[in-house]
Amino acid sequence: MTLLIDFLCRFAWGLCVGLLLTPTGVVPAGFFRVNLLVVLGLGTFAALLGGSALPGWFWPLPAAAAVAAWLGSIAWYAERTRGGLGFCAACAALLAAASVCAGPAAVLPATARLLSGLLVGLTVHAMLLGHWYLNAPGMRVDALRRMIDLALVAWAAVLVATCLGLPRSGTAPWQGLSSAELALLSLRWLAGLAGLPALLWMSRKTLDIPNTQSATGILYVACLAAIVGELTAQLLGAGA
Repeated sequence: MTLLIDFLCRFAWGLCVGLLLTPTGVVPAGFFRVNLLVVLGLGTFAALLGGSALPGWFWPLPAAAAVAAWLGSIAWYAERTRGGLGFCAACAALLAAASVCAGPAAVLPATARLLSGLLVGLTVHAMLLGHWYLNAPGMRVDALRRMIDLALVAWAAVLVATCLGLPRSGTAPWQGLSSAELALLSLRWLAGLAGLPALLWMSRKTLDIPNTQSATGILYVACLAAIVGELTAQLLGAGA
């Protein structure tokens, strides 16, 4: 249960960061409003689960983030850009604190957990942004291209953090693992660390045509690769 709460908090944190990095002059306010409602759902779910699975001091963090997301969606509905971004920043800070508090020390260091959430959040955010082109076909493609670039930067940071976390004793990281752990490790590298950047790059190149619908379709698969990759990393860390 704690692993799920941790994943929900860091995923929602990554979505908030994606919103903060989205150019408000290019992307309509409706996109921010709808996606803050997604964050509202994730924060509420994490608070409900945390109320029974974690100490009593934890659940107010995702609950407060959910409230901030709700207030932010109202601000965006009224097209109050400054207020909407302010509530989004507050939501991101609360969710980052919740992820740090929810993640058990044996799973992943706090920085690695936040980077993991950033990767998942930015990848899903890019997919949602690509889908928004159906509502706003005149929106500049640069916004989606920039978000894919940011997801690739997040992937590079996760790759570095993963390599730094490998054993330095000369022992191969797969030695001593059970067959189930080997399967998880393979899935982690194939989906999250090898397949994901290829999918993101394919989506970005598709925008050169430009074809936002095909790029969004590829991003759907990229979202699956990111979620599977980071969930398997979380499971591997829990078994360490």
